[in-house]
Amino acid sequence: MPNIIRIIQLILPWISIIFLPKKSFKLYLPVSLFASLLVTGMCLLAVPYKWWVVKGGWKVKLLNDGSFILGPFLVGTLWIFHLTFGNLKRYLGLNLIMDILFSFPLSYLFQKLRLFKLVNFRPKHIFFSFITFALVIYGYQLLIKRIK
Repeated sequence: MPNIIRIIQLILPWISIIFLPKKSFKLYLPVSLFASLLVTGMCLLAVPYKWWVVKGGWKVKLLNDGSFILGPFLVGTLWIFHLTFGNLKRYLGLNLIMDILFSFPLSYLFQKLRLFKLVNFRPKHIFFSFITFALVIYGYQLLIKRIK
């Protein structure tokens, strides 16, 4: 069952890309990749600090983290920037909603589905990490826009 969830989690968001304008994809891909890099760093730090564990060893953890980062996180970041960039209130509001959903009900659901188990990290830590990332990547996109 977890492998099916991982595959769906990876593929389903990419299907939505057909509805994203090509210009937005090109414009927001760098910030989405940067955001994905931040989450990858968090996932790497999760190992020595035992923030969460994935049953099945490092290969399964890699599949788990990769399907989330390259699926809903990367594609979700593209969509959030497409829908909100230029309007900080709307950006923060949408991020707040998405981060609450992932941090609380979805993290509980994913734990019930045995994708991972939080150990030294709590849903509130996920929430505050993602909100911090949202602020950092918005600034990064502003910088990219200013340079261009």
